[in-house]
Amino acid sequence: MELYLIRHGIAQERTADIKDEERVLTKEGRQKTEKVAERIVKLGLEFDLIVTSPLARARQTAEILSAAGLSSQVEESHHLTPDGNIDNWVKQWLEPRNYAPNTRLAVVGHEPCLSQWAEILLWGEVKAGLVLKKAGMIGIKLPEIGSPLGRSQMFWLTPPKYLL
Repeated sequence: MELYLIRHGIAQERTADIKDEERVLTKEGRQKTEKVAERIVKLGLEFDLIVTSPLARARQTAEILSAAGLSSQVEESHHLTPDGNIDNWVKQWLEPRNYAPNTRLAVVGHEPCLSQWAEILLWGEVKAGLVLKKAGMIGIKLPEIGSPLGRSQMFWLTPPKYLL
């Protein structure tokens, strides 16, 4: 299985009058995310499913990816919120679905979660070495059997500037 960790696009700044979960993509964030999505399509990539954090900026990013033709299926998972736990996501969401080995799954979420999740999948622990930029993507190949934690392989790390 190929897992693509995608950070949401540029969003509104944090302010006291906007709840974090309601922060949306800025005009620039939407435009850049659309360009990144178009480039990913041109590279011939498609996802079987896009799973997104329920927060507005991540949902909007997932909708842009879907509208570009990267997947017709989008689902939300509360495990992908900024305080999400990878162990819970693997045990309660990923493993029970028993995906086919050639599945391509896109996960749209937040930092530092996604970089930390990538490190846990790759090395079994957080090393604070990976950074995922807004609208950037990390591709990770998960093993066919057994836990993916500490047993996965990275094959893609692209900051958005290389896709614009």
